[in-house]
Amino acid sequence: MSLEQIRALLKAGHELRFQGQRREEVYAWVDRTLRRQRYQELGRAARGVVRLYVAKMTGLSRAQVTRRISQYLRGQPVKPKLYRRRRFASQYTAAGAELLARVDEGHETLSRPATQKILQRECYDFGGQRYQRLARISVAHLYRLRQSRSYRQQRVRYRKTRPTAVAIGERRRPEPQGRPGFLRVDTVHQGDRDGEKGLYHINAVDEVTQWQIVGATAHISEAWLEPVLAALLEQFPFQLRGFHSGNGSEFINQTVARLRNKLLVEQTKSRPRHSNDNGLVEGKNGAVIRKHIGYGHIAAEQAEALQTFYREHFNPDLNFHRPCGQPEIRTDGKGKQRRVYPWYATPWEMLRRLPGVSGYLKEGVTIHALEAQARAQSDTQAAVAMQRAKHALLAKIYRRKTA
Repeated sequence: MSLEQIRALLKAGHELRFQGQRREEVYAWVDRTLRRQRYQELGRAARGVVRLYVAKMTGLSRAQVTRRISQYLRGQPVKPKLYRRRRFASQYTAAGAELLARVDEGHETLSRPATQKILQRECYDFGGQRYQRLARISVAHLYRLRQSRSYRQQRVRYRKTRPTAVAIGERRRPEPQGRPGFLRVDTVHQGDRDGEKGLYHINAVDEVTQWQIVGATAHISEAWLEPVLAALLEQFPFQLRGFHSGNGSEFINQTVARLRNKLLVEQTKSRPRHSNDNGLVEGKNGAVIRKHIGYGHIAAEQAEALQTFYREHFNPDLNFHRPCGQPEIRTDGKGKQRRVYPWYATPWEMLRRLPGVSGYLKEGVTIHALEAQARAQSDTQAAVAMQRAKHALLAKIYRRKTA
């Protein structure tokens, strides 16, 4: 293109913008354009026109165009400079990493200071010429060399997972031998909603009498669980002898262990591959808590209100007025055992019929007081009163949630 054509293009295509695809292509086009226009022979005005033309057609900035033109005026071809990364020369090569791998394999990967001493002895005491570079390696760089690909290709170390031993609780099934006070304990979570955790139910059931106490807590951390668990254990009328739970950290912790030691109670936990170890309380989770409270989300701040309902209405109804199936194990002719439920009784009836029941009760708790509490209302009257209190509580909870 002549200068007149270039001026016409710049005037007509004022709104047009061009941009090169690759830097090598752009620089080669600039070099050809400057040579064809004989840029070094042009006057001041003509040079300005060519400069604007180069900037429009390449999309380069004013400073970039100036540098390319200066490169051309110095007699150099306009082309991008090759990027050369500044880096230190590698002192420890792949051969050094492989030599270190053989040393570690022979010594079963000693500590870094010990390995450093071995490399120095190999070089200076035993005259190993190939250890000259490794003999000067630092402890820190020894670690980096062990992480290199060359080292790991020569030596791969596998470290088995080591189970963490927890000394709290014995992993076995409790043996109550017909005595009350051996509890099965579990937690039930009341759902999440929009990333907000719901409250937790604490369910404790005696294995012999099926005496059941339910509590509620906002969180299952140790700080929140301790007062709720202490209040829950206090509601049992008989002395406690065993505390059996799963392997979750909500019960296997120092807080529960301290509370258990205070009550002189042994703690056991479920065994692996024995899914029925805590089957009694897990069955009560669905048949009692889920049946009455449901699966809907209840916010954690409602735990105190639910705890009051459990203590004043729900737990007395469960233990004095709600019959439970009493299991018996029968063995057929082939020796196979199965559990049947031939009759039903309330937990209070089961406790009352135990021989020597007075010796199992806590101090200050009498049979006459428990009998009076059981006779204060009929089963239906207690159930209706409990349902009325439950509906009022849930209506208040869900009305607040809806608002």
